[in-house]
Amino acid sequence: MRKIILFLAVMYQSMVLSQTILASYSLELKKIRENDQILNFENAVTHEVFVFVASQGNFTILKYNSALFLRDQFAGAMTYYEKRSLLGYSFGEDGNPTLYWYSEELKDIIIVKYYFEDKTVKALKFNFPAKIQPIVTQYQKDNAFNLLTQHKTEPKLILYVFKNGTVEERELDFSPFTFKDRKTQSRTFNQILTENPIEKMESGEYNPLFKTVSKTKLYLLPQRLILTLDQNVTNTQLFDINLTSLDIKEKNFLQPPAKKWARSSNSFYHENKLYQINTTEDEFLFDIKDLESEQVLKSIVVSKNDTIRFKNSPLLIQRDIYSPKELKNTAKFLQHLATLDIGLSVFKNKTNLFITFGGINKPSYQSFDGFSYPDIQTKTVYFESIWDKKLGYTTEQQQPLAADKINLFVDKHDEVSFQSIIKFKDYFILGYYDTDTKEYKMLKFTDGYN
Repeated sequence: MRKIILFLAVMYQSMVLSQTILASYSLELKKIRENDQILNFENAVTHEVFVFVASQGNFTILKYNSALFLRDQFAGAMTYYEKRSLLGYSFGEDGNPTLYWYSEELKDIIIVKYYFEDKTVKALKFNFPAKIQPIVTQYQKDNAFNLLTQHKTEPKLILYVFKNGTVEERELDFSPFTFKDRKTQSRTFNQILTENPIEKMESGEYNPLFKTVSKTKLYLLPQRLILTLDQNVTNTQLFDINLTSLDIKEKNFLQPPAKKWARSSNSFYHENKLYQINTTEDEFLFDIKDLESEQVLKSIVVSKNDTIRFKNSPLLIQRDIYSPKELKNTAKFLQHLATLDIGLSVFKNKTNLFITFGGINKPSYQSFDGFSYPDIQTKTVYFESIWDKKLGYTTEQQQPLAADKINLFVDKHDEVSFQSIIKFKDYFILGYYDTDTKEYKMLKFTDGYN
């Protein structure tokens, strides 16, 4: 997202940035330390919002109702977990929160439940074989905390589901399937994930291009996971994982064929459709396919001499932190894109689909005197496209998303610290500690112009 912030600042210079303050709470953090943590999160059943503050060896929990009025608070000492990082949360049937604290050194998790009724806590330790099951990602779903790990020596992912004081282990076995790298050479499942680590996509939110250029993506659905692999430029290997039966179904979707060999291709899953992009210096190819029937719903081929007629923004290039510049034509765009890791992102609001196409060169590192330094010469090229829900083109003016406005706000306000973002009802909440006013604040951000 930060790759396009400067362009948005120019494009939306008339955009009103004043935001609704939903709540503020006086909070004195005398000395901010590196391991201080603040997180806001929602109970998906009651729609209560909780704010957890960990600082100076103590914690404070603020409990807001669904109208965001402060209803209760709870404070105490971080006796069990002061030197740990907060992985996530869950809620019990009684509505009380449970937080999960991980130790990188000890490779275990302290599970702490907070009882608002009598202001007590109960802690348990969860040990899992972290040395042979490194953590891939974690997420919250249906008020449960989910921890996904990868087995180091076997072709398996292991999902731990924590809810109501219990943990369920679900083993996802990929041994029946075969895998190939970008050179079509046979590889193991673990080799593929080592070269292309899993990137989790946020459901119902805009996923920025720097995440979606990843070749291995995980999508969270009700009682399902979708895992897509795009390391092979000729096809997308998709796994539909049933979390109830643990059945895994494989589907392979050929990339739209180019006249010349493509250096890079990619895909994005959204609402039972697979969006695929394949590019060369001469062509831009884009397919939309139905996941169940595998039928091609839309197929577009643009040559370097054509105009991209479905774009709703200029063709843009941005180097490092400088302002984006417009590329003159499709040929220039494809010339730059051919040297980058390409990807696309699909996001839906109430009326339209927003699709971002582009590419990024991932940071490289230079070594001097035994030390590694990041190569700051970064480049991003991209354009935006707005479609209706029937997959038709629109000529609508590009409007800022809530995520864009949040990033602009944070960039313009140095007093913002410990920010976290949640989707709430039909808008987003930015929660942060204001170092100037010594308050914890929650601001409302919506898509479109204010």
